[in-house]
Amino acid sequence: MDKIDRMRAFALVAKNTSFTQAAQRLGRSARLVSKYVADLEEDLGVQLLYRTTRSVSLTEAGATYLAMCEPLLDGFDELEEAVKNTQSSLRGVIRISAPTGFGALRLAPSLATFAADHPEIEIDLQLSDRRVSIIEEGLDLAVRIGPMRDSSLMIRQLGPMPLIVCASPAYLDRAGRPTHPSALTTHECVRHGSQSDTTMWRFDMMGETIAVPVTGRLTANAPAAAAQLAAAGVAIARCPAYTVAEMLRSGDLIELFPKHRVAPYVVAALFPQNRRLSTRVRALIDHLAKDPQICDAGA
Repeated sequence: MDKIDRMRAFALVAKNTSFTQAAQRLGRSARLVSKYVADLEEDLGVQLLYRTTRSVSLTEAGATYLAMCEPLLDGFDELEEAVKNTQSSLRGVIRISAPTGFGALRLAPSLATFAADHPEIEIDLQLSDRRVSIIEEGLDLAVRIGPMRDSSLMIRQLGPMPLIVCASPAYLDRAGRPTHPSALTTHECVRHGSQSDTTMWRFDMMGETIAVPVTGRLTANAPAAAAQLAAAGVAIARCPAYTVAEMLRSGDLIELFPKHRVAPYVVAALFPQNRRLSTRVRALIDHLAKDPQICDAGA
């Protein structure tokens, strides 16, 4: 039995805290994965994992071994891939996380183009509006929109994504069109449930950022939902440009205060800083950075 197989089995069990999930990722049986880890512990003469009927956790020695073996596994994968790529095209699996709306509307078409250009690449796209852990879930990268706060990850900015304040013509006919951001205090606004402060919208007024308090009966934790609520004429919404671009073009929504947009959100690719990027992941990130549909620089 190859030691690399044992190390890889141990690393996956440790990161997933589950023999069953590690076995699924490896395409092996849980019994065989358990044997791999047991054989590795016997070779090393130390216990790497605490096991109970309900949980798996690292021993102190296991945590040390995991920290040292992961870079070795990444290096081995990189070496293998580099040699293969001298003889053939890019190949292998890329696991990606992205927000649901952006992933479906913008990322999926870009990934389709990339996959067509690289027929030996497999794409595993996982869409979720929760902030997933890249390392714990075994992902290669995540594409996110908004302020980038996770200092444990490497970040490559792909482009800007403006925030658009908008309303439907029906709403503006009924409630009146606000002529200044401060007038929003008297309007019904859709609040963003995933933000830490749902009651403040910020605007650029001659280079100075002002905060305007907003209120409303409606709260949505996904920008696509906020855009649909605005299009239905029940409130004013503030959304990333990708969610409202088509509705602005069709006239279903009208942008308010286009001269007072705050600094745009950022579309970025995030990946673990202690993991060497494979050739295929680097190629995908380069592709996304060049694809104009990923960001809205001119919106």
